[in-house]
Amino acid sequence: MSKKILVTGGSGFLGSRLIPELVREGHEVFALARSASSDEKVRALGATPVRGDLEHAEQLSLPAMDAVIHAAARFRFAGPREPYFRTNVTGTRALLAAAEASEAKTFVYVSAAGVIMDDRGSPIRGADETARTYPNSFSGYLASKAQGEAAVLAANKPGFRTIALRPSAIWGPGDPFSREIPGAIGSGRFAFINRGDYPFSTCHADNVVEAVQLALDHGTGGRAYFVNDREATTFRDFIAQLAALQGLSIEKVRSIPYRLAFTLGRLMEIGATLVRSAGDPPLTRSMIRMIGREMTTSDAAARRDLGYVGNMSRADGLAAYRA
Repeated sequence: MSKKILVTGGSGFLGSRLIPELVREGHEVFALARSASSDEKVRALGATPVRGDLEHAEQLSLPAMDAVIHAAARFRFAGPREPYFRTNVTGTRALLAAAEASEAKTFVYVSAAGVIMDDRGSPIRGADETARTYPNSFSGYLASKAQGEAAVLAANKPGFRTIALRPSAIWGPGDPFSREIPGAIGSGRFAFINRGDYPFSTCHADNVVEAVQLALDHGTGGRAYFVNDREATTFRDFIAQLAALQGLSIEKVRSIPYRLAFTLGRLMEIGATLVRSAGDPPLTRSMIRMIGREMTTSDAAARRDLGYVGNMSRADGLAAYRA
């Protein structure tokens, strides 16, 4: 059945894939846009822009909607904590209120698998949704995503179904991680943590889109779902495949211990703060925590409750880079 759906983050990496798919399914799609340039981008994708800004969401108002898909977030590896919480927590709460006021029946939140990462750097093996989250993480991004997710799930009630999706390490042509890693390898700036020989869950952007589309009509309200690619991999193999797309080898890439990398990340963050750098330093604690340890989750619940498959295979996902 056709729905009126609002998407946040519509001009971003994930939203720009999601909107055309929703339009193709026959939905009337709207997208939150905070500038004229964003208006143009979402219109080109097939959506009608709705002016709004999650960083200043106090007066956020939406037209009548059937569903809201919240894919926008502030994502960086460093920087002051307050902006993360202003966008990812306060902005999410304002959007929930606006969605209810618009009489939306479904609210789908794109969370992150990393909300279950502790500050100690503990390996995570096959975790399911019973794993605890860390709303007070040292990482402003992970803490704010955990708090935003908690707000979404707490808002679930009869007539307003809320679901959180937790994709692992989203990748695909155009994503910042895939785009920057090969260049970092080529310049010698990249190093593995403990050789990268640990299992690592990933989720292609098209598989995230698949899960979002399914969550519009399926799944238990008030709960979170992990979503992953079908194929298992290690972090080292994943990077090797991305590097090979640009004719690069990982054989001579150096490796450093986790604790040393974490300490170096902290020192670089301090240095960036002292010089008031606008960008993130080349190494940060959040980056090391997110990619430097074994991290695998079970998406059995999503496959059972949502009917999620993960149709984009790793081979096809890599082939799309070449295309």
